[in-house]
Amino acid sequence: MRLLHTMLRVGNLDRSLAFYTEVLGMTLLRRKDYPGGRFTLAFVGYGPEQDHTVLELTHNWDTTHYALGEGYGHIALGVDDIHATCEAIRARGGRVVREPGPMKHGSTVIAFVEDPDGYKVELIQLGSRADGAA
Repeated sequence: MRLLHTMLRVGNLDRSLAFYTEVLGMTLLRRKDYPGGRFTLAFVGYGPEQDHTVLELTHNWDTTHYALGEGYGHIALGVDDIHATCEAIRARGGRVVREPGPMKHGSTVIAFVEDPDGYKVELIQLGSRADGAA
């Protein structure tokens, strides 16, 4: 078994696709409209689905906003240079909501950005964890 994807419901698919592709550098892997159900699924990621876990963006055509439920945490992305990544995200119009630095009670260097719907995306400096894993 392996993890295939994580799904987020988004209020504006074009705005979310722009954020995940243009700001975070993912690729749109596939997109399909389901007129009978009035929704669209778009899959984005950093590589082909057969080799990588991807993100499914679900847009229900009649919904423009979702409350961010209390149980949702975040998506995490490993990065080689967290400071340069945050600057690049800002330059592309992204919003850094927690500047790079060590996590509370640990040494892993993290930052957080926020997507257009308010979902948090954690950036983790690769190699900064005490056990060497990201």
